[in-house]
Amino acid sequence: MPLLADVAVPVPLSQAFTYEVPAALAAEVRPGARVLCEFHRRKLLGVVLAVSERSAAIDPSKIKPLAALVDARPALPAELLAFLQELAAYYFAPIGEVLRLALPAIEREQVRALKAQGELGGVLDLGRAKQVGGRKVAYASATDVVEEPGTLRGQAAAVLALLRANGEQPVARIEERFGNARSALKKLAERNLVTLDEREPPRDPFFRRAEERDVPPELNAAQAEAAARIDAALAALPAPSGGGEHPAIAGQEPRPAGQEPRPSAFLLFGVTGSGKTEVYLRAIKSCLDRGRGALVMVPEIALTPQLVARFRARFGDELAVLHSGLSDADRHAMWASLHVGKVRVAIGARSALFAPVPDLGLILVDEEHDGSFKQEEGVRYHARDMALLRAHRAGAVCVLGSATPSIESVALVRRGKLAELRLPDRAHREASLPEVSLVDLRRFGAGPSGDPLISLPLHRALEKTLAAKEQAILFLNRRGFAPSVVCGSCGTLTTCDACSVALTYHRGRRRDARPPSPGGALAPDAPLDERPEGGRLRCHYCDYAGPLPDRCSSCGARNLLLEGLGTERLEATIAGSFPEARVARLDRDVAGKDRSQAILAKMREGKIDILVGTQMVTKGHDLPNVTLVGVVNADAALGLPDFRASERGFQLLVQVAGRAGRRDRPGRVLIQTRNPEHPAIAFAAAHDVPGFLEREIRDREEVGYPPATRLALLRIDAVDEGVGRGAAAKLAAHARTCPEGVARRVEVLGPSAAPIARLRGRYRFRVLLRARDRGPLRGALAALSGLIRDGLDRNARVIIDVDPVAML
Repeated sequence: MPLLADVAVPVPLSQAFTYEVPAALAAEVRPGARVLCEFHRRKLLGVVLAVSERSAAIDPSKIKPLAALVDARPALPAELLAFLQELAAYYFAPIGEVLRLALPAIEREQVRALKAQGELGGVLDLGRAKQVGGRKVAYASATDVVEEPGTLRGQAAAVLALLRANGEQPVARIEERFGNARSALKKLAERNLVTLDEREPPRDPFFRRAEERDVPPELNAAQAEAAARIDAALAALPAPSGGGEHPAIAGQEPRPAGQEPRPSAFLLFGVTGSGKTEVYLRAIKSCLDRGRGALVMVPEIALTPQLVARFRARFGDELAVLHSGLSDADRHAMWASLHVGKVRVAIGARSALFAPVPDLGLILVDEEHDGSFKQEEGVRYHARDMALLRAHRAGAVCVLGSATPSIESVALVRRGKLAELRLPDRAHREASLPEVSLVDLRRFGAGPSGDPLISLPLHRALEKTLAAKEQAILFLNRRGFAPSVVCGSCGTLTTCDACSVALTYHRGRRRDARPPSPGGALAPDAPLDERPEGGRLRCHYCDYAGPLPDRCSSCGARNLLLEGLGTERLEATIAGSFPEARVARLDRDVAGKDRSQAILAKMREGKIDILVGTQMVTKGHDLPNVTLVGVVNADAALGLPDFRASERGFQLLVQVAGRAGRRDRPGRVLIQTRNPEHPAIAFAAAHDVPGFLEREIRDREEVGYPPATRLALLRIDAVDEGVGRGAAAKLAAHARTCPEGVARRVEVLGPSAAPIARLRGRYRFRVLLRARDRGPLRGALAALSGLIRDGLDRNARVIIDVDPVAML
């Protein structure tokens, strides 16, 4: 019988394709390896899913041979490959698109090898498989050899001490401290005390500066107990295989009869500033000491040099950092260091879930409640949920951490799927949770600034903070200068031509503009200043940008009004009200490249007095001198047509309040609202996270939303409104007549227009499926998949979103 390979190719189809394995490649083609294969007269990079001798289910003459093998060693380890296949099945996603998430760029040497084999003739389509490879630099690391006492002196002894204290270092970095470093390293290498290696360097900004090793602090009782529970779970794991195989793949010894399984998944529930990161660091060390690898996931905006520096100070540079800002070459360098086992710790945002961590033993998900862990384009996976699945399948330990746990994670605790670990107090003994005061905007008017959203209590609190030489954060989750532009004569709202949303007015900013000093030059420590540059209208959904018109498009009146308050306007108003204060802004408009880190660095250095920002200021920043947090408009997030609006609003309030009073100075939080009785606001003001969770779970159960039920959202869009509406109606009717719909095991809601009815020029509709159990829901989705593939107007696009998060 022929040797056949099932190959996934990067096309939007859920199936794999069968190819014949040539005799010359029979001993080398293995699951997880990339291959070059012909697909519709193109040559594509595919991934082998399985290889076996079997009879073909189709005419053997139609089976094409594999053109070439790209990877001598499979790019995807067996554990990761099996996990990716399960992820694709769960989310009804094309397997080729899922595998693409985990594949590295193709090396130029591999391309040259294929050319040498003559396999790159014809039409080659590498898709998104970018090519990498280039300049290499030297690195030095200390060996385990011990020198004879007194045989080393001067720079050679100092360089060796540096390498032993801080781990592997680029030779160029060593030369910054020791002028004759290369000569000293050559001498050390001759004595086998140092090894020198050349490779492509990561150009990631997280590794630009050296980090001195830290001394682990003493844990408090709650931290020590949490760390011990995680350590016990790691100790219960079988010894690593050393070959990248995991117990779930390679098989493991059965548990003795009657022995209770140890928990291997935890929810680390700790108040803001409770020292969760230190627990993570202890867990990683325990994992590494047992010969296993660790994966740390954080929200993208929480992945900062400050966070990475803590990990580097503990573990040196032997970790891989994965994030959206990496170049293809840097991403490949990080991937390769993990793939070959040179590095055993990966830290990154959502996509780090697919890192090829060797002998995976631990997955940590920090700020597990954060909505950014759900991918909203392409393959719509939830990284937190899939972290639990990957850890379970790999026989690893998983820890979810948060000060405001998601309702779903709390439900898993109640069902016994997660073990809860509590950190009830702040890690610093002198620190305490801040005092929270509600400012009812129905009773309090505007302060001296004249803006109704800067109340008199908030203004006075800012004055007191500045007088004490302390810092303040003002949180407003709305970018731009004015959220809308309205005609004062006819009331027409200026909207985006491609989306059914209002355009936001951005006044514009000249980077680092500062008031001139008396001599005419820029004063180096003067506050950042705003300078209008004509202003632009922007759509925050499709990125349209255009000039502010001089008259209303409807009635022609020259009476356009800037309505509402955005972070730009708030910054300008605060700067005008407190001219002596140094005011800065942190939102997506100023966060390009290293800009956000420069702003946060100035905050830590005391060069900014008041920081105005969106939710970017809420994420895990440790700013010791911040004693005041002002929430400018707590009601903004609570009125959205989304069943999670209350939960998200509560989480934002608790997280931003947690920035205040993190050291010995007491903190204060002012929450401005017109609805102080709202449960999210009242519970946040009382620091009562368990109380809010209890109420929210009860409310969800009453109306039948997760975690009491399972959801899947069919997202339909089309350029033609009628085509989109027709496709949505056809899908809803088919869902109601499938066996699960007829038996009422799946409830069908819709079709209906989406809350944002038009986006990027396409009309949007949706059909919501709801079920008490996962099985019937998956049955209904399977029945709909065939209709989506073959039975709908090709001009309509349909996306299956399992466990949806964004409901707009």
